[in-house]
Amino acid sequence: MDEQTGETGSNAHEFTVSEISQSVKRTIEDQFGHVRIRGEITGYRGPHSSGHAYFALKDEKARIEAVIWRGVFSKLRIKPEEGMEVIASGKLTTYPGSSKYQVVIDHIEPAGAGALMALLEQRRKQLAAEGLFDAARKQELPYLPQTIGVITSPTGAVIRDILHRLDDRFPTHVIVWPVRVQGDTCGAEVANAINGFNALPTGGQVKRPDLLIVARGGGSIEDLWGFNEEEVVRAAAASHIPLISAVGHETDVTLIDYAADKRAPTPTGAAEMAVPVKAELVNYVLDQGNRLRAAQARNVSTAKDRLRAVSAALPKAQDLTSVPRQRFDMATMRLGSALNQFIDRKRAGFSQVSARLSPHGLRQKQQNFASQVESLSARLRPAALAAFERKQTKVENLGKLLDSLSHKKALERGFALVTDADGNLVRSANTPKKGEGLSVQFADGDLGVMVSDAPPTKAKSQPKPKAPEKEKDQKQQSLF
Repeated sequence: MDEQTGETGSNAHEFTVSEISQSVKRTIEDQFGHVRIRGEITGYRGPHSSGHAYFALKDEKARIEAVIWRGVFSKLRIKPEEGMEVIASGKLTTYPGSSKYQVVIDHIEPAGAGALMALLEQRRKQLAAEGLFDAARKQELPYLPQTIGVITSPTGAVIRDILHRLDDRFPTHVIVWPVRVQGDTCGAEVANAINGFNALPTGGQVKRPDLLIVARGGGSIEDLWGFNEEEVVRAAAASHIPLISAVGHETDVTLIDYAADKRAPTPTGAAEMAVPVKAELVNYVLDQGNRLRAAQARNVSTAKDRLRAVSAALPKAQDLTSVPRQRFDMATMRLGSALNQFIDRKRAGFSQVSARLSPHGLRQKQQNFASQVESLSARLRPAALAAFERKQTKVENLGKLLDSLSHKKALERGFALVTDADGNLVRSANTPKKGEGLSVQFADGDLGVMVSDAPPTKAKSQPKPKAPEKEKDQKQQSLF
């Protein structure tokens, strides 16, 4: 650099930022084409909506960013978790956008059995806190299941051991759901099988099992890891069909063992839990039948003894019937003479009645009744005429009285009947109002008037001509 001008005097080549970034990228990828890194997972973020997983690997002094692409993540047998110590395999590369380097992981595995055990214990505590392992959730196994569903590999020795043991103890209908019992897809297939058996309808074409057995032979913790998957544990805990876990040997413990209703030490032990021994059951039934028959025989014998003891204290049948039989004989002997006496009394009474029923007596009574009828008939007509005349006279008298009391007689004597417009009788001069129309009824007709203050002038009364005597007589006769 020139001290006076301050300009750089070097002829070094100028690089762009992209050129430098690409050069560093090629250098790192060429130098570290494939690496295995051991570290603890931190800042785990995944899987992202794109399916990729991002996190970092760290130790006591350093930290390196890591990424797992979607295609690799879906195939991982053990998925990364926060705080998990792993050995990751992949290649180093850079991310030019932020001048960072990172490892692109294509395989990941726990850093030894200790890491798997720590992860297993952490998952067990998490699921236990949710109550998936509670004893209250456990179901009782059916005593004699008609159909058993077995979830295992169809080609291994496990299914043969289960079927052989079931045939020895109690032959039962078995449905096998084939699954992989090891590998990346083991957990998903086992969970799908448990859910599939529970989804079968009752009375469907494929019979719904009464009991499920999830079985696998022994192996390392890595081999049995599929039965520690969270989806397997949740499917076993949610199963409405009782489930027996028979995974591994007696010393192998997986998380499905905690969620299952029963845990068998071996697949053969699961078959022994599932069904009783048929021969023992038959012997038990026969023994119970023998005991029942013996008890019935003892009860019958005891009842006979009690009956004999009670019957000994009872009187004999002939003693009970001797007195009634004697009474019956005596009544039978009295019956004949009593019947004869009864007939004699009835015959004597009939003779007395028959004497009064002779034809001559009946004719005499008839003549007497005829004479009485003629006498009564002769008196009946005069009596009826006399009664009719009395009634007629009474009616005529009442008619005369009624005619004399009629208001028309009063009208003929010069009185008038005053009524208002509604036909009501006017009894007082103070009752009608001024200007109100009234009707005045006379013997020979009606007259309408109007009420005023001054009374009308009195007119000289004209003598009323007398009715002829003949017309008066006709009016009186019309009343009767």
